[in-house]
Amino acid sequence: MAETDFYELLGIDRGADAAAIKSAYRREAMECHPDRHGGCTDKEARFKEISQAYDVLKDPQKRAAYDRFGHAAFQNGGGGADPFAQGGFEGFSDIFSSIFGEFMDPRGQRQNAARGADLRYDLELTLEEVFAGVGKDIQVEALASCDTCNGNGSRGDAKPARCASCNGAGKVRANQGFFVVERMCPTCGGSGEVIADPCRSCDGEGRALKRRKLHVDIPAGVDEGTRIRVTGEGEAGLRGASSGDLYLFVHLKRHAIFQREATNLVAEAPISFITAALGGSIAIPGIDGQKIEIKIPAGIQSGEMLRHRGAGMSVLNARGRGDLITRILVETPTKLSKEQKAILEQFRATETGDECPASKGFFSRLKSILDG
Repeated sequence: MAETDFYELLGIDRGADAAAIKSAYRREAMECHPDRHGGCTDKEARFKEISQAYDVLKDPQKRAAYDRFGHAAFQNGGGGADPFAQGGFEGFSDIFSSIFGEFMDPRGQRQNAARGADLRYDLELTLEEVFAGVGKDIQVEALASCDTCNGNGSRGDAKPARCASCNGAGKVRANQGFFVVERMCPTCGGSGEVIADPCRSCDGEGRALKRRKLHVDIPAGVDEGTRIRVTGEGEAGLRGASSGDLYLFVHLKRHAIFQREATNLVAEAPISFITAALGGSIAIPGIDGQKIEIKIPAGIQSGEMLRHRGAGMSVLNARGRGDLITRILVETPTKLSKEQKAILEQFRATETGDECPASKGFFSRLKSILDG
């Protein structure tokens, strides 16, 4: 019976590199995988052939022997050996797994179903706490190790027995078409043990619902949405298995003065039009409790921003601080006395237009448009 050339099976040239060989096998294997064709014997035979071809051509030594001797290199007495008797593979399904990974071949998946679930805790902090870093005491209600049985799930001095379904392995094998796939044992849940005399407090799970108090340290500089992992503080695992993790999600309370933008703080400061015209200064309480003097230059306009370097937020896991940015809002007075109105009228009477160059330029352009 004639044997098909390995290069022809994969549809590649003899000079193809390793990437081309792997890509060709991936394409052909997906096309004729038996599970996609309802266990078709022709597709299964084709799949065996291309898997054999790939196992030879991906190995430089086997490929060199095949290029020199052809199929005889792997036949008894032909100067070689069965390509599947060496090279670290246990069959076609192992080759398929090496290409497509755990998604297509669950045998490579770690059976970790008994591990405790991870937990989420939303923690609300003030801007001052986030700036300095803070320690917080929180309460978490979750499954914890049972005090009665110390987490083993058995009552009294009874000991868990080996699971008869998986012989203590925690996994059972099942045939899926051409493949033999390992799954978590449904009897013991992957632990490899069964409880003959379960604890009455936890019904043999080794864990019970409890409310516990934890102290967590929040580093300086965290931001809205920062996730902090506390290892091993999630739900307890089944009958002594490892616990899950606790994830803290940081949320910031609204501040009376500051808005946070990355490591910078932004504060809006209303000032009178007199201060805006003549200049002056204002004092703002810093996030660290120290007063910060902001100098207002004469002629400042509403919306302009003044930067005070090094007065912003702490930087997470680093030294230094961001900046404090003051956004100036020039406030127009709405309640004036007769004397104040008189003073402003005197100012208007002496106004030449040069005092406000932006207004003068705007109305000049407007006039030229209307005249045109």
